Amino acid sequence: MLEIEKHNFEKTVIVGIVTQNQSEDKLIEYLDELEFLTYTAGGEVVKRFTQKMDKPNPKTFVGTGKLEDIKYYIKDNDIKTVIFDDELSPSQQKNITRELDCKVLDRTNLILDIFAQRAETSYARTQVELAQCQYLLPRLTGMWTHLERQKGGIGMRGPGETEIETDRRIVRDRISLLKDKIKVIDKQMATQRSNRGAMVRVALVGYTNVGKSTLMNAVGKSDVFVENKLFATLDTTVRKTVIKNLPFLLSDTVGFIRKLPTQLVESFKSTLDEVREADLLLHVVDISHPDFEDHIASVNQILQDIKSADKPTIMVFNKIDAFQSVYFDANDLSVEKTTKHYTLEEWKNTWMSKLGESKTLFISATEKANFEEFREKVYEAVREIHITRFPYNKFLYPDYKDAVENE
Repeated sequence: MLEIEKHNFEKTVIVGIVTQNQSEDKLIEYLDELEFLTYTAGGEVVKRFTQKMDKPNPKTFVGTGKLEDIKYYIKDNDIKTVIFDDELSPSQQKNITRELDCKVLDRTNLILDIFAQRAETSYARTQVELAQCQYLLPRLTGMWTHLERQKGGIGMRGPGETEIETDRRIVRDRISLLKDKIKVIDKQMATQRSNRGAMVRVALVGYTNVGKSTLMNAVGKSDVFVENKLFATLDTTVRKTVIKNLPFLLSDTVGFIRKLPTQLVESFKSTLDEVREADLLLHVVDISHPDFEDHIASVNQILQDIKSADKPTIMVFNKIDAFQSVYFDANDLSVEKTTKHYTLEEWKNTWMSKLGESKTLFISATEKANFEEFREKVYEAVREIHITRFPYNKFLYPDYKDAVENE
């Protein structure tokens, strides 16, 4: 008999605020994503708390009245964890924890926890630990209540470190040790990349959970781990891929997300070297997601941060099999037509048409829909880079249609 696997999800509540810079619709969208992050980390969201404020309360993030509501709810319903949508300052986290008397996390802490769960290789674990230590250092006072007050009295005076100073020193030493370890691994990875020769490098980039690893498996006949959760892939996977007789290197990179913790951007910069050194980017987009345009903007911003925004890019709109537009009745004058009512054909006639046919693709990685078109466009883009690098190889790699006819 097979045992039924039981998942004990941790009961949590999530908290967010509507401010001048964040509308109610935007907050709902962020809280949906936070709920998915919580599920990925092993939690179950039982309630959401929201509040309208001009700006976050510097002491408790939300107002004192709202904090009282949260306090009574978590006591009545035996809630163990409260997760806030934005990054909390060390003092805010300390004040809220003291008031609620339960585990308090923010979005950054949650993402770091997921990364810690997902890190498989020594390199990924080192990067995640570095990010966690950098996040932990200013928050040590709030995490250890036994360090809040020094004992006084006979025999307790004199030189020496307080416990909090000792802990800070240990964390700082650990940070410098991890940074040195990353430098060593960076050198090894740089050597690996240089040993790959002058082959054309193609990198899959995009928001988390858009289907990059599924696409990698379908194109490169790889066996990359795939799951419908956020950040299923942390380690960069590089595979030699051949379309017709044209070889190139295809790499699957870590997914991006909005409000990405600065500690992670810093510690994962070396992982993003695969993107920096790529000759061609395949920007994968989940077109079935209602906020895919925001996702594109977030990815473009991170590409700009790592100075890779000007690379040749093909936009790959994935999951066309799951795409559904909201029905729009043209005779109903009370409803205004918005982007959520657009069909796939209408989307193709928007800003997407300005990208050019050779730089846009509409596919389904799971159903392998429009895969021949995908292979053709990637082949032509890689061929163009290859024959620029090796002009004497031009006769080896004909146009895609000629290569099909010759088979």
